[in-house]
Amino acid sequence: MKHKRQIPNRSFRVADQIQRDVATLVRELKDPRIGMITINAVDVTPDYAHAKVFFSLLVGDPVECETALNEAAGFIRNGLFKRLQIHTVPTLHFVFDRTTERAAELNMLINQANANRAKED
Repeated sequence: MKHKRQIPNRSFRVADQIQRDVATLVRELKDPRIGMITINAVDVTPDYAHAKVFFSLLVGDPVECETALNEAAGFIRNGLFKRLQIHTVPTLHFVFDRTTERAAELNMLINQANANRAKED
């Protein structure tokens, strides 16, 4: 029996679509703990059973926001069922992404180091 060949980049396309749809669905949530968030990336497991959704936060508490998003994950997943034309819609796991936070901190440290070097010269 022949297996269906994997469609190249399918998981990337699925992850990209999930990222767009989750961003739309999150805006519909009425939970005050969920501040102004950006969905940065989605990692889908090869079997499409789970998806890690990385988000950053402009305003709000990251821990409260992550808790609220994970509590709403079932509701968001139901919204994905209606939008995605795939057999398995993954279980969503929201993770606060500190990348932008870290980038800002590093930028500040570089600027400080440059300012100190300028003073010394």
